[in-house]
This record gives sequence, structure tokens and C-alpha cells, in this order.
Amino acid sequence: MKEQILKIEQLLKDSGFLDKEIAIYLTILELGRGTVAEISRKAGINRSTGYVILDSLAGKNLVSVSGKEPKQEYMALSPANLVEYLETQAKKQRGLAESAKQVLPELTSLYNVGDRPRVFFYEGLAGLEHVYEDSLTSKGDIYSTSTYEEMHETLPKYFSTYYEKRAKKKIFVHTFVADTPLARERKARDTIEYRSTSLIPKDKFPVPTDIEIYNNKVMIASWKEKLGIIIESQEIATTLRSVFKLALTEAKKHDQVLSGK
Repeated sequence: MKEQILKIEQLLKDSGFLDKEIAIYLTILELGRGTVAEISRKAGINRSTGYVILDSLAGKNLVSVSGKEPKQEYMALSPANLVEYLETQAKKQRGLAESAKQVLPELTSLYNVGDRPRVFFYEGLAGLEHVYEDSLTSKGDIYSTSTYEEMHETLPKYFSTYYEKRAKKKIFVHTFVADTPLARERKARDTIEYRSTSLIPKDKFPVPTDIEIYNNKVMIASWKEKLGIIIESQEIATTLRSVFKLALTEAKKHDQVLSGK
């Protein structure tokens, strides 16, 4: 019997019950019913603390209260109520965990990591839209590489509006993209969409993800994985911006060949 009691006590501890709560709960289960004085005395706890704990157990639907002082009694309810209470708490915790996942990017942005880069992950179609919306906060030119087919196939209704909003904000984009029919179609709209596009050989330079560099950020959009990533670091953004400027110099040479100039 002692081993069973220890097992029950451990279960209650693991469930968040304090030692005095466990003592009162097990005592009232054993007595069945009793006054605060009777239950507290047997549990070895002072009466005032017994009142607080019994009211807490009543709030958990583990005990019931009947009568009025000085003859008020507490009665133990079925142990099945403990299972029901723990199941309810588990559901609440799962709900809180899901809520925490949803605000994880915001929580991460508040996390002080000193001079270390901050990295944010955004999943799904909504996440991909979010990272592109963030690029509209750019205070200067954007340097990028894009995959128009994957972009428009994944978010078919989004990008026509995105191009308009970016052009309206006069955020200019320098980009190099694989030479495809859709890339040529978009290149023809460079002036309207506030962009300079350089075509590069598709087979020689495959680029399956989108990358945009703006402000102190690097945005990566993985269409296959439905994942958007934003790296916030002035040093990384500055380095990759220089790399992209250098790459664009070479991309323009390929563009002239492909465009027959």
C-alpha cells in the first residue's frame, strides 16, 4: 500500500500539485468527508492553510463543499474527477503550445542576442507572403535573384499585387534570373515594375530559391519547402549585397548575349 501511495504522490507532484495540496487531497480521499479542522489535523497542516487548499481543490472539482460555518464540510469527489481535471489541463497546455508557436517569430524578435544575427522562420503560403511583405519595408534598392515559375505557381494571385505595391513605393530591384519565357515576360515589364532584370543561362546557373537583400536583412524563399527565412544582420546583408553586385556585373554580360545585343 505504501508503494501505491508513493506512486500517487509522484503523479500528483508531476501534475503540479504542491506537497501540502497532496497531503490534504489524499487525506480527504481517505476520510471521505470532514470539516476543515478534521482534515487539516489529520494531514498535519494548520487550519488556515487547509481552508485555502480545500477551496483550491474545490475549484479543480476534486472536492465539494456543503453547509455553512461552523459545520461546513468538505467531501471528496470521485477520483475519476482527477483524471478529467488532468485531461483538461493537458488540452489547455497543448493549446498554449500551439499559440506559442504562432507568436514564435514575434517572441524571437524580442529575444536579446546581442550582436548575433537574428533568424526568423515562416512556414506555409502565409509565411512566404509574409517575407515578401517584409521586403516592402526596404529603404533602398533590393538586390535579388528570383525563380518566376515557382513564385507564380505557388502564389498565383499574390505577385501581381506585390509588384504594384513595390513600384508604388519606388523600391527598385536589381535581379538576375534564369532565362525562361516567364522571365522574359517579366523583363519586358521592368520599367513599369521598377526593376532591372538580367537573364542568365538556366542550365548553367540553376537557382531554385529566391533571395532578396534589403536594409540589414537577407530574405530566402524556398518554394519546394514552402519556407520563408529572414536573416537580420548588417554584416551579413552588407557582405551578400557586395557579392550580388559582383554577380550582377557578370549576369549583365550573359544577358547581352541571350538578348542578342
